Amino acid sequence: MNGTTSKPQPLGPTINTTLATLPNHTTLSGRLVTLVPTSTNHADDLFSVAGGPCNSALWTYMLDGPFPQLSDFHAYIARISTSVDPLFFTIISNDNLKPVGHVSLMRHDFKNRVIEIGNVLFSSELQRTPAATEAVYLLTRQVFEWGYRRYEWKCNALNGPSRRAAVRFGFKFEGVFRQHMIVKGRSRDTAWFSMLDDGEWDGVRKGMEKWLEKGNFDANGEQKVKLEAMRARFSDGG
Repeated sequence: MNGTTSKPQPLGPTINTTLATLPNHTTLSGRLVTLVPTSTNHADDLFSVAGGPCNSALWTYMLDGPFPQLSDFHAYIARISTSVDPLFFTIISNDNLKPVGHVSLMRHDFKNRVIEIGNVLFSSELQRTPAATEAVYLLTRQVFEWGYRRYEWKCNALNGPSRRAAVRFGFKFEGVFRQHMIVKGRSRDTAWFSMLDDGEWDGVRKGMEKWLEKGNFDANGEQKVKLEAMRARFSDGG
């Protein structure tokens, strides 16, 4: 059609076009973990929980790794510590002040206010713990405080744990991009998830904050209310 019709054409809502803040290295402190700029000083301790042959499975769906040798891991940490996009943070356990993983903010689109969480590396010490949830909460809270309106989580479509984690944290599944990438010589379909500032983050935030309270855990550290159930108290559709 030539566009001469007089019928109204549908358009998206008008929004504030203020630019989001470009991500910067700041320290994000919680009760269980602290996120700090990744440094070469973290290499040895990170290798002890994420490197070597015994931890190769952590890297199956990552773009980098695995790292059987410490020297290769040192080179990797040196590279990512100077990266701007992705911007890497090391996750430090507040119990022993040791690194237990890393995470990054990537694909910084400050004009459209879109950003992605990526390179999520949770060691076995961090996986399926309240500390892991707090790490995601701290970074997500910062993203929306910087003014982003769309927050993305993407992973290999075959990575079941990552897909389940995205939903548990409150991201919405959007679909699969078929043959999206070639990673380590293999075809990768990518599952896309997102969280929006408008009508989603507020309920996710309240649910996470309530779930992370000490009172939600018994003397053995077991949760009393699941995160999904807690979030459902604050947001329609859970």
